[in-house]
Amino acid sequence: MKRRQFLALSAAAAGLAGASSLALAREANRSLKEIRIGYQKTGVLVIARQQATLEKYFNDKGVQIKWIEFTSGPPMLEAMSVGSVDFGAVGDSPPVFAQAANANIVYVAGQRISNGQGILVPHDSTIQSVAGLKGKRVGFTKASSAHNIVVQALEKAGLAYEDITPIYLTPPDAGPAFANGSIDAWAVWDPYFAIGEKKQNGRILINAHEVTKTNSFFIANKDFAREQPVILADVIRKLAEAAEWAEANRSSVATSLAGVTGVPLDIQTVAVDRASFLIGPITDDIIETQQGVADRFHKLGLIPKPVAIRDIVWKPPQS
Repeated sequence: MKRRQFLALSAAAAGLAGASSLALAREANRSLKEIRIGYQKTGVLVIARQQATLEKYFNDKGVQIKWIEFTSGPPMLEAMSVGSVDFGAVGDSPPVFAQAANANIVYVAGQRISNGQGILVPHDSTIQSVAGLKGKRVGFTKASSAHNIVVQALEKAGLAYEDITPIYLTPPDAGPAFANGSIDAWAVWDPYFAIGEKKQNGRILINAHEVTKTNSFFIANKDFAREQPVILADVIRKLAEAAEWAEANRSSVATSLAGVTGVPLDIQTVAVDRASFLIGPITDDIIETQQGVADRFHKLGLIPKPVAIRDIVWKPPQS
């Protein structure tokens, strides 16, 4: 066989293999009956749920959408790893801790976060800078994006992690602890960040954007991503459309989120006005930033082994 013929046959075979894989994926899509989505009280997923964005698209395809609420990312990813959740949105730290624990997950899309999280202290606190947190009780959710902000803020201020007393609390538990003085500072994200600031007499000690670049992520169960790549790509595409709408309609978004979550409109307005909604692919820059988060946690002994972020980045199907 001549080299030209061999290359032509090889290309044809590769094309057939790709077409066959896509055909198998579409066949799997036809058998899917439900997509289970984990969400928190913030962001594009809440907007999509309120507007029935995914329901309108998938109902005609015989696929139902099931929404499951979580107070933070770590328990969501635990549920996702065991197959109880197919897809969800989290901050930067939960997938790092999950990957270190061999969780069955993949990164599928990302969002740049410019604001909307940070560290609060009581309004009358004597703490005026991050350096003032030395020896203090700092509340935050372990393995959450707030955990990363605490670690990086301490590092930037020349403090070690051991210089504070970390108090691991979920946002619903940390809020009252902050209000009654059981903790000296609270690291958290919106809308809890805005609640702490506006309703619990908090003062912003530092915003996340003053510390480091931060991202949030859309994560999927690895088996779901492998078996339903076309469906997953459709989910991301429809959410990206909802995100574009949200960027241009912030007042409506605040009203919608207040109605869905029960968080007062004035607080949701603060959170929405400083939020970033747009969704995009996992770029090399995002991978590099996320790898820095993982390396820092490993250096501090907060995760048991090093992880390579790129190893669990999903590649969408080629049409």
